[in-house]
Amino acid sequence: MNETQEAHRYINNAKDILRVKAKKEGTRYHDKKYVRMAGHTAYLGVLVALDGLFDIKKKGRKKVEWYQEGLAKLDKKILNSFLNAYEILHLGMGYDGDLSVDIANVGLKEAERIINWVEKKQEVISH
Repeated sequence: MNETQEAHRYINNAKDILRVKAKKEGTRYHDKKYVRMAGHTAYLGVLVALDGLFDIKKKGRKKVEWYQEGLAKLDKKILNSFLNAYEILHLGMGYDGDLSVDIANVGLKEAERIINWVEKKQEVISH
């Protein structure tokens, strides 16, 4: 399984966590624990895809600024999507447990946008 396939798997897992465990009630989720788990899972999916693009073999933490600098050199629009994903998925959902369904949907869409962009970039590189 390549990095973008793995990243999509993370996003699908995050969606499952929200759907099955977080218990949507109207426009909000009921359980912060699972919203946090889903936010962290989706954000990790973004990082897995970006690590694949930047050909990072070594595991370990990289600061968010490291990803920002790399993306700034490649595509400002994707940099903005990354900043949104960081704010929504990592901070808002992952740490704060933001219960808004709409916010979660925006974060997940940004994550998918980044992963799809990485897939296209890797296709261009491999041809």
